[in-house]
Amino acid sequence: MAVQIQFRRDTAANWTSANPTLAIGELGLETDSKLFKIGDGSTAWTSLAYGGLSVSSLTGVLLQGSTREKVTTVGTGFAGYTYDVTTSGEVQYITANSTASGTVNFRSTSTVALNTLMAVGESITATLLVTNGSTAYYPTAWQIDGSAVTPKWLGGTAPTAGNASAIDIYTVTIIKTASATFTVLASQTKAA
Repeated sequence: MAVQIQFRRDTAANWTSANPTLAIGELGLETDSKLFKIGDGSTAWTSLAYGGLSVSSLTGVLLQGSTREKVTTVGTGFAGYTYDVTTSGEVQYITANSTASGTVNFRSTSTVALNTLMAVGESITATLLVTNGSTAYYPTAWQIDGSAVTPKWLGGTAPTAGNASAIDIYTVTIIKTASATFTVLASQTKAA
């Protein structure tokens, strides 16, 4: 069974609709200084018995095994792209051949800005896989919440083309340094 873990950003002690927590299946996870608490989503914390493991408090957690990430596949070719990091996941794969070069815009969702989602000092890493046929296209401009940003490219030079008959992998790390201010680190890798 896959388990998705997302963390709440507030520091309130209770689970309330005003301070929504995100869930692990039907369970919730909250941190309190050095203690991880697992609860059922109510305001009262209880021990959890899951898969034969009973947990009331943890002082350290070791996760073993492979890390899995959600991949969203898109069947229309790249001609510019809006990347919703919250709803579509860390990896987005455009499987159809690109039809034009264009702008990539990062946001949280269609109704929430990335600036709202992120606190100063946080980062996210997103990967966009762009499929090209015999004619190659690529992102020519980058935006966050509709405002232009200039990535700092691995190797120091921004790409000036895509790669024909290949999948171009754009890996972007977005670091929030102040309100609506971001440092963007990017790379383009050819997979063929």
